Amino acid sequence: MRNNVGMILSKRAHLSPELEGYVGVETGRRFSYAELNERSNRVANALRELGVKKGDRVAFLLMNSVEFFESFFAVAKIGAINVPLNWRLVPDELAFILKDSGATALLYGEEFADAVLDLHGRGAEGTDISKWIHVGEDEARGEFSKSYSELTDAASTDEPEIEGEDEDELYIMYTSGTTGLPKGAVHTHETAIWACHTMVATADMRYRDRYIVALPMFHVGALTPLTGNVHRGVTNCVMRAFDPALTWKTIESERVTVMLAVPAMLNFMLQVPEQNRGDYSTLRWCMSGAAPVPVSLIETYAKLGIEIHQVYGLTESCGPACLISPEQAIAKAGSTGKAFFHTSVRVVNDQGEDCEPGEMGEVIIAGKHIMKEYWNRPAETADTIRDGWLYSGDLASIDKEGFVYIQDRIKDMIISGGENVYPAEIENVLLQHPKLADAAVIGQPSARWGESPVAVVVRSEEVEPAAILEYCSGKLARFKLPKTVEFVDEIPRNPSGKILKRLLREQFPGPAPE
Repeated sequence: MRNNVGMILSKRAHLSPELEGYVGVETGRRFSYAELNERSNRVANALRELGVKKGDRVAFLLMNSVEFFESFFAVAKIGAINVPLNWRLVPDELAFILKDSGATALLYGEEFADAVLDLHGRGAEGTDISKWIHVGEDEARGEFSKSYSELTDAASTDEPEIEGEDEDELYIMYTSGTTGLPKGAVHTHETAIWACHTMVATADMRYRDRYIVALPMFHVGALTPLTGNVHRGVTNCVMRAFDPALTWKTIESERVTVMLAVPAMLNFMLQVPEQNRGDYSTLRWCMSGAAPVPVSLIETYAKLGIEIHQVYGLTESCGPACLISPEQAIAKAGSTGKAFFHTSVRVVNDQGEDCEPGEMGEVIIAGKHIMKEYWNRPAETADTIRDGWLYSGDLASIDKEGFVYIQDRIKDMIISGGENVYPAEIENVLLQHPKLADAAVIGQPSARWGESPVAVVVRSEEVEPAAILEYCSGKLARFKLPKTVEFVDEIPRNPSGKILKRLLREQFPGPAPE
């Protein structure tokens, strides 16, 4: 069998044709693995008919859906490259990613018709898209786009000729950079398959498990589990978007056994009455990451009979890095666990030498699942991947038993509701305001989101906080918008000009307004 991710679906359909592979939680649509593979083949053959070939970039602006699922594997089968787009971004941000990736085809949902109309109106200077494919009711699609349903209904269910394997690119997943511009982490068929191997070898994943996919599929925290679930023979119960009450109902009605949710999602689930109204005895564990998981949250869920397995990973590692069980999480409070099975993790000093137990250093990760590169960013790739090790930018310590304790983030990244928010991107917008002389963005604790961005600014003219927040609206995705504005006479900097954010965090400790 070739190392092509699309062939994972083909093989699962061959081995387990009747096994339920996909459940649309809101729609009730259900598909066996045989049906999913036939649908994926239709997409692959339809894209081929449109002229999509190996190496072409195909972007997705889609909510969680069977169309996203089947198209991801279809693009993989024909050797094209997936570019999943964060649908929370505004058109300016989407336009940059589309142009940077060189995507020539875009599959988009009817919910995003207005944004796509904006993008299409920018012409060749805005994007390289020549194939616009609309998913949903045809009444909402533009004259320039083709109907997904019409294209796939007319296409063959035969397996397409498989192209792309091993080190060929599978997808480019964009993550914000410290310069404020997004950069695309490139994963190959091999890195994605090895992410499946290390995940299945470490976590308690079983054939016929039933898994809730609640994170958006443009996120590595959904895309890697989806791929791993197909590999292992697990039923994907997919939510279009996370809903805490519906999550509890789905656990009961679909007899869910395993899932993943970021800490903010787990907090929301505790705030709805459904947590006390059903039978959740089938749920063996819930993996949680993207932000530190408080021990109190682990203990609360333990009282409900639900194990929380804290996980640590990155887009650049295709997800996996460290994992801890709930028993260890209590005994090793604050730790994110040990390295995954086919993964190596070290904590090193500035000279690249292993730190002594308890000593602070940078987390570095190695394994066949780390990304190939940053798309069109050779300098940043060379800075991030050195001698086969991925330098995470996270500060941590490690104890004698190999348990890792994340302490801080070298790059000052803010994690808000499981989303990565880079201050530099917000600062770039603030500094364009005509009445601001200087700006810095820090994270403040948030009971609801874990952290929220806060703008600290120096005024050149009189301006109210509300006007500054309004200025940012539309220029940044909503989850990146500052929650509040603090005024100072001067932004503290070191001799080289770097903002001393530690001092700002001490001056404005929060919590952030909700």
